[in-house]
Amino acid sequence: MPLQKAGSIIGCILGTAVGDAIGLPYEGLSKQRQHRLYPQINSHHFFFGKGMVSDDTEHTCMVAQALIVAAGDVQIFAKQLSWKLRFWLLGLPAGIGYATLKAILRLWLGFPYDRAGIFSAGNGPAMRSAIIGVCYGDDIQKLREFVRVSTRITHTDPKAEYGALAVAIASYLSSHQSSVSPQKYYRTLENILGTEAGEFLQLIKKACDSADAQESTESFAAHMGLGTGVTGYIYHTVPVVIYAWLRYQQDYQTAILEIVRCGGDTDTTAAILGGIIGASVGKAGIPSLWLDGLWEMPRNINWMEILGRRLTEVSERGVEQRALFLPVPNLFLRNLFFMLVVILHGFRRLLPPY
Repeated sequence: MPLQKAGSIIGCILGTAVGDAIGLPYEGLSKQRQHRLYPQINSHHFFFGKGMVSDDTEHTCMVAQALIVAAGDVQIFAKQLSWKLRFWLLGLPAGIGYATLKAILRLWLGFPYDRAGIFSAGNGPAMRSAIIGVCYGDDIQKLREFVRVSTRITHTDPKAEYGALAVAIASYLSSHQSSVSPQKYYRTLENILGTEAGEFLQLIKKACDSADAQESTESFAAHMGLGTGVTGYIYHTVPVVIYAWLRYQQDYQTAILEIVRCGGDTDTTAAILGGIIGASVGKAGIPSLWLDGLWEMPRNINWMEILGRRLTEVSERGVEQRALFLPVPNLFLRNLFFMLVVILHGFRRLLPPY
């Protein structure tokens, strides 16, 4: 039975965060190197058995905050998200993408939000669009407007928007059905994107057909030419994510572990996938060991659940709400610690086994 909307929204946010944290320690590693360094993956490996989130989760939370204040108004959403991105950069986030960094700097220089974006087909828009789908997927026109604004603030390549829409539609369908037919998903997306996205739709068709054939995620990635790892190019990331979702729609743990084992941009692939499946299974469908091992402040589990409930009040009932408070000093200290741990991981990768 589908979850209530609050359960789907909270599940999407928490699913994103946990997937992000599970995948983060392996980001940038090839599949082969990952297997040598980490032969077993069954819990968090970021810092003494604890996990932390990266920009994937932070962007999802910023989008949720902007949606709360916007209360359905796309222009307010655009302005809110633009300012949240500006101030997010001041917290010295680690691992920010080049296109996103350049776009935010352009925002600080005074460029309007609809002219700040960079022509890039990176993963940024896709990693923050699942929550939009859960909230507004029942109104396709509004969904497209929100996804377009969220995408073009940082990325202007149409490919980025196609990928973000594919993720948003997946999360919407996931939140309404426990099992989505791969071909139904494809037809839905095809009707929305149309012939202009022909190349992208061909890739999604491959994912849907392979899901029907029940390949492993690693096998599908290899057939897509991604045998050493899934890159940050949106035409690589999204088809693999969609495949893993369609293959394991109610099995959050297996889906996350399989996509992490594909290597490459593991925090982003696992975060996007986690958001889509989380929208269906809710908090209860995420392994409790992984939830308990998420070591975050100030965006901890309780804070994200409150964020989800507040967003539900806005998207479902139109109740005006304020953005959820985040103490800036805590964010700054958290990011300094996070950066230190990331540096330590970098040194560890210089050591055997090779």
